[in-house]
Amino acid sequence: MIIRKSNAEIEGMARAGVLVAETIALLGEHVQPGITTAELDRIAEEFIREHGGVPTSKGYRGFPAATCISPNAMVVHGIPGAHRVEDGDLISVDVGITLDGLVADSAYTFGIGEIDPEAQRLLEVGKQALAAGIGQARPGNRVGDISHAVQEVVERAGFSVVRSLVGHGVGRSYHEEPQIPNFGEPGRGPLLQTGMTLAIEPMITAGSPEVYLHDDEWSISTQDGSLAAHFEHTVAVTDEGPRILTRAKTAVKAGLLP
Repeated sequence: MIIRKSNAEIEGMARAGVLVAETIALLGEHVQPGITTAELDRIAEEFIREHGGVPTSKGYRGFPAATCISPNAMVVHGIPGAHRVEDGDLISVDVGITLDGLVADSAYTFGIGEIDPEAQRLLEVGKQALAAGIGQARPGNRVGDISHAVQEVVERAGFSVVRSLVGHGVGRSYHEEPQIPNFGEPGRGPLLQTGMTLAIEPMITAGSPEVYLHDDEWSISTQDGSLAAHFEHTVAVTDEGPRILTRAKTAVKAGLLP
């Protein structure tokens, strides 16, 4: 069942979304060569709790950390630990926060120091794909319009979308209906209606779309070892068009999507 949110719920999600964006911006300030992903996770959790939020990922289906942090060829669900950030890395951070019973979810991939030009292009295409998908989150469109917009941007650039992972509804819980693939045909899938709240999240690779699950039963990496990027916003479908709920002034200053 697809849950349409009230205006009050959407405003509550937006407050959670501001905290999500501020947390990602804070991590952007700290994700420098030498720091471990475990240290980044500690910084995020302390900040979230200090501001009255709860890290939604922690304990979710047994996940052990407050954030997902995925380096280089790891696409999503990386468990923070001993990995030490190096110059040239791509580091994806995925943050979900529950505030006053409502959830917002966002992700951003940082390039550390001097990165390879092709890695930089991957990041730019990921941002463009997210913006294209968000642009389709309008009443009267369908989920497939979002999916197709993402796929078109990514594949036109010569990159791949991961087909076994999807975006999702979000708000009253972390993962709700509908599922939102990053590929598909326009005009297909559930009808988008005012009040729907969606986590739109292109997960893209520089090589093959095939991925595998690590022995920790969480982390997912590219099969061919190619670099991956992950960008995500929580978006409300409104009569005025798509409303991004996971943004804040600090995130804009940090160079994240507005």
